[in-house]
Amino acid sequence: MADVVRDSARPVAEQSTAELVQRATEQLSRLVRDELALARIELAEKGRQAGIGAGLFGGAGVLALCGLGVLAAAAVLALALVLPGWAAALVVAGALFLVAGMVALTGRRRMRRAVPPVPMATADSLRADVRTVASAVRDRGQA
Repeated sequence: MADVVRDSARPVAEQSTAELVQRATEQLSRLVRDELALARIELAEKGRQAGIGAGLFGGAGVLALCGLGVLAAAAVLALALVLPGWAAALVVAGALFLVAGMVALTGRRRMRRAVPPVPMATADSLRADVRTVASAVRDRGQA
């Protein structure tokens, strides 16, 4: 906002109202474009985080499905053989479920980073811009 005040060669007090309105319009237009660009960048990052989280959830689902397959094999081995075969299959299934749980928790954490899809940095920047403009208007009215 510092370059906004120094846009003209003449002091602000010497400029006509029309010139000040034109400058304010140009500056507001530039400000809106810049804020929209910032919002676009921020939303793209949140979308990327959501995509990674969804992929991790998908991976957890595949591992859980593998765990179910191993459990089915364990049941078959339990009926066909003695303890060592199916006990080993149960250990493998437990390990797969443990890994699936860890992947799911990681995916959940990534999804939470992406939600809400509101560009928080842009909102903060807009609030600061409004405060700056309001302060400048207030100061101008007192002069």
